[in-house]
Amino acid sequence: MPDPADLTRSEYRALPGHRRTAVVTGASSGIGAATARRLAAEGFDVVVAARRVDRLEELATAIGARALPLDITDQASVDAFATTLDRVDVLVNNAGGAFDGNPVAEADLDSWARTYDVNVVGTVRLTKALLPALRASGAGDVLFVSSTAGLVTYENGSSYTAAKHGVHALAGALRLELVGEPVRVVEIAPGMVHTEEFSLNRLGSQERADAVYQGVREPLVAEDVADCIAWAVTRPHHVNIDLMVVRPRAQAAQHKVARDG
Repeated sequence: MPDPADLTRSEYRALPGHRRTAVVTGASSGIGAATARRLAAEGFDVVVAARRVDRLEELATAIGARALPLDITDQASVDAFATTLDRVDVLVNNAGGAFDGNPVAEADLDSWARTYDVNVVGTVRLTKALLPALRASGAGDVLFVSSTAGLVTYENGSSYTAAKHGVHALAGALRLELVGEPVRVVEIAPGMVHTEEFSLNRLGSQERADAVYQGVREPLVAEDVADCIAWAVTRPHHVNIDLMVVRPRAQAAQHKVARDG
């Protein structure tokens, strides 16, 4: 059999019994749902995972995917999820979120713990559980959806930036640990992405969430990030996209955003 690292995605899929399986976490909305749709369109056997099973099942029916319940903050849930899968070629670690906008002096430590558990510890928990299957695939991909918040800091974002710096460090360490093995480690770091829930969950009101994007001409949407993810995992397997930073044209940096008016 040819070495999978020497094949394009199409050539790899053409081999007998080699339809690649992609697991997408946080797939009940936003970037996760858009990524699941895109990977299904690319021909992957997609497994969508999240806590909100009703949303998952609706998405799975629409795109021909498999829906499995998963809470990455719960070890028993992760263990049950991992034992259900017969193969994993791609893991898209997308589950995460921000839950407050407080300065350090007013830090809500419960929110800090939740933010770190969802973004970092939960991601480690699932990655650890699926690494054996990713190694066994012969051409595995671990992809982390981080954030530009993992590369810089900004005021009133300490809990989220700390957590996303953790994801960035996790990706870098794992890549070093797996060098020479048939598993790529990819990090996609989006800037301003307008989704239906992220800013709402963080700021607590629709008015405050809408203000984040007010006057911004064409912020990124979930499908833009899904496009980047699909491109990264469909390169020939000897090509590794270590880190892709993607922002809307209107955002030059975390604090530099062009707004109409």
